[in-house]
Amino acid sequence: MDLDEFWDLIERSGRETGTRRKRLEWLEGELSRRPVEEIVDYEVWWKTTHDRGCTVDLYAAYWFVFGMGSLDGFEYFVSWLVSLGRATFESVVECPDRVIEVPQVLHLLELEKAYANRTRRPPKDPEQQREESEGFEVLAYVAMKAYERVTGQEPDALLEAAYARVESSGFPLVPELGSFPHGENWDFDDEEELARRLPRIAAHLDR
Repeated sequence: MDLDEFWDLIERSGRETGTRRKRLEWLEGELSRRPVEEIVDYEVWWKTTHDRGCTVDLYAAYWFVFGMGSLDGFEYFVSWLVSLGRATFESVVECPDRVIEVPQVLHLLELEKAYANRTRRPPKDPEQQREESEGFEVLAYVAMKAYERVTGQEPDALLEAAYARVESSGFPLVPELGSFPHGENWDFDDEEELARRLPRIAAHLDR
């Protein structure tokens, strides 16, 4: 499986299903019908892609747009960005400031405003709450479930196989794989630096 095939699966899972739960089932089922080697490839491409999004500047964008600084929450946010498809993900990774222009992000901010103004009540159903969330944690576990289903082995075996594949076949992993978040650190309280690095988000915050 190459990178194009990885993204094809991610995007088809969104087009061919209507909820996150169905999407996970679709991906797990699709991977389970493939050779084990392709499940391992998928996991490597997932880790490579996800890690590209785990930068300090995108963490800052997440921090300012959603008012949250949890590293776990940021990791789930990056998984959600992957779920939005290749074009959106690549655009935001290239320029984290563009996150404030992503339609799905703007929709979530409108929902938050409606909840705050009491013009709409937050959903009580947990599944609906997950649908209206900027995090998609469990998308990261799809390959593990498919691998366990096909091989009967524990998820740790997939991780070992993925790293072995990287070492043996030279997948183009980013150099910072494993650091989180990676990139140049900067003071989020520095308003001038915020305006320089994330001008769109700074303008949004000033409204």
